[in-house]
Amino acid sequence: MDERTIAVVDDEKDILDLLTHHLKRAGFKVRSFFNGKDFLLYMQGAHPDIVILDIMLPGVDGLEICKILKRSTRTASVPIIMLTAKGTEADIVLGLELGADDYMVKPFSPGELVARVKMIFRRMSEPNADATAVTVGPITIDSEGYEVTVEGKKLSLTTTEFKILEALSKSPGKVFTRDVLIKQKRLWGDEKLIYDRTIDVHIKNLREKLGEAGKMIETIRGVGYKLQT
Repeated sequence: MDERTIAVVDDEKDILDLLTHHLKRAGFKVRSFFNGKDFLLYMQGAHPDIVILDIMLPGVDGLEICKILKRSTRTASVPIIMLTAKGTEADIVLGLELGADDYMVKPFSPGELVARVKMIFRRMSEPNADATAVTVGPITIDSEGYEVTVEGKKLSLTTTEFKILEALSKSPGKVFTRDVLIKQKRLWGDEKLIYDRTIDVHIKNLREKLGEAGKMIETIRGVGYKLQT
């Protein structure tokens, strides 16, 4: 039995029951919530390994909950998969801007969602064949410890933000096109709709979290990004 816990928040009982069933069958522990208020109470003393969060919730909606979790140093590192009936690029980008790691648009396959959960865990735990720590200027990326520090200060990045920075840091000065980043399976897995704008949002979030060091991620207009040395 997998000891990792998945918290699922959705006000539709059928969906909540379906996800709970499939996640438990995959070996995870599951905590289920019909509304944001109960979930936030649970989070005051809990630290699940992943949160699956519906956007359209009564009372406190999923976007506000995402903001609350990402503002707290205790919960900022918890990966969040957003569920939404809104499938436009703008809605997806908004969730990512708030710090979500992944998203799925309803209706969706429960099996695919379980696969997304496992992909996040793989990204967090997979060993790196190269040196475990890479330093570029004031930024140090520790692939084995899954940590990023800037001048010794530890940052809280999402798994996707970490992997993007890791990829850029392995070849400082090299320009990574958006298309190259989109096609990297280490970032997204095999089946996921990725927009150019999705990459831009993750880069924007990375720059903000890196502070002054964020200026080292240079935009090559019309092409992509590179990490300056």
